Amino acid sequence: MAVINNNNYHDEQNKQNIIKLRGILDNLPPFCRTYFRAIENYTSTRTRLGYAYDLKLFFEYLHEKNVMCSKMEISDIPLDLLDKLTRIDIEEYLEYMSLYQKDGKDISNAERGKARKLSALRGFYNYFYQSEALKNNPASLVPMPKLHEKAIIRLEPNEVALLLDQVEDGTKLSKKELVYHNKTRVRDVALLTLLLGTGIRVSECVGLDIKDVDFENLGIKVRRKGGYETIVYFGNEVETALLDYLDQRDHILPMEGHEDALFLSLQNRRITVRAVENLVKKYASRVTTLKKITPHKLRSTYGTTLYRESGDIYLVADVLGHKDVNTTRRHYAAQEDERKRKATQYVQLREHTEN
Repeated sequence: MAVINNNNYHDEQNKQNIIKLRGILDNLPPFCRTYFRAIENYTSTRTRLGYAYDLKLFFEYLHEKNVMCSKMEISDIPLDLLDKLTRIDIEEYLEYMSLYQKDGKDISNAERGKARKLSALRGFYNYFYQSEALKNNPASLVPMPKLHEKAIIRLEPNEVALLLDQVEDGTKLSKKELVYHNKTRVRDVALLTLLLGTGIRVSECVGLDIKDVDFENLGIKVRRKGGYETIVYFGNEVETALLDYLDQRDHILPMEGHEDALFLSLQNRRITVRAVENLVKKYASRVTTLKKITPHKLRSTYGTTLYRESGDIYLVADVLGHKDVNTTRRHYAAQEDERKRKATQYVQLREHTEN
């Protein structure tokens, strides 16, 4: 198992993504490498890896369902064969993605999954079409699936309090869970308080080093999607929870390569995204069974609360790290409409007199 160097956590994640990407490209047609080299300078390794997975599915589909491609290995499919595909071929691929089997398991894609796959295919086709390596661009002729906005799932203020109470006392945990809870309680309180009190992403949270926490200015340095760094500020509740955890953290001997990590697992390694997802699910399931709460839903909870209290959509976008405020506005449109409706209460056209 590779040892992760804490000082370059995000760089190590990028390296792992590059290694996975190269493994996928080894089994795809050689011209795919040309495309991924071309987009390297303006996409993240995580984005490119996502595109590679989607293109892998596309070529596997061609190999299985297309008469011409079924006669050759995927890696031998020539670029000019893509010129022979039509809009109907792309539409049939997307329809197939709605439900297919792989390794004996049913896999489904709803609107967003198919939209992401079409987006990856469009970018792929556009590159070779604009480079005049392809004469046709059937992917551009297929309209993007209409995405229906989902209601924001978040915790209400009373549920937030119940969740943190549950993390602290663990009254509803099983006996087996309580054994681990006694060891991780202080860490878990700090971790969930931080997520709820700052709205940072789970990937940003697990990537934090001790040196990224500035108690003098009550801020943490996080690496956002896209690779840029910024400071996110926190309040007194987060400060108290972090200080309590760091008192305990000082007495833990981390595994080699994990000395700088802020949050450690029971194995004294940097905690993983999956581990945080599991602990959020564990505690949240004791508070509400009607809502599927994930770390991202804690982020939505923070964003909703911040917008409700401040009414400043630009502030919410900035704190959450949204590059486009319209992304934030779409997510919190219901709250914005509610505020607009309240405007009718403030404007009175004529003074009403009592009879």
